Amino acid sequence: MAEWKHKRPLRREVKEVKETEQADTKADSSSWVRIRLFPIWLRILMVLAIIAVAMVLGVMVGYGVIGDGEPSDALKWRTWQHIIDIMSGQK
Repeated sequence: MAEWKHKRPLRREVKEVKETEQADTKADSSSWVRIRLFPIWLRILMVLAIIAVAMVLGVMVGYGVIGDGEPSDALKWRTWQHIIDIMSGQK
């Protein structure tokens, strides 16, 4: 019976092995850090800029191609004032 006790690992040895394994897995998981190519604030600015460009191009295509006007006239304040006057009933 004395031989059987010596072949079996002791509890503290098993516990030490488990603790070192857990420490290794924690070190591996915490060492993974995601590095972003573009920061969040830059992504938001890029999306807003793309939306603004899409709106300007849409207005130019709508006014110039669909409306048979000059596309550059869609960006002039005089054109927008005329549209606002028509919508408000002043003209």
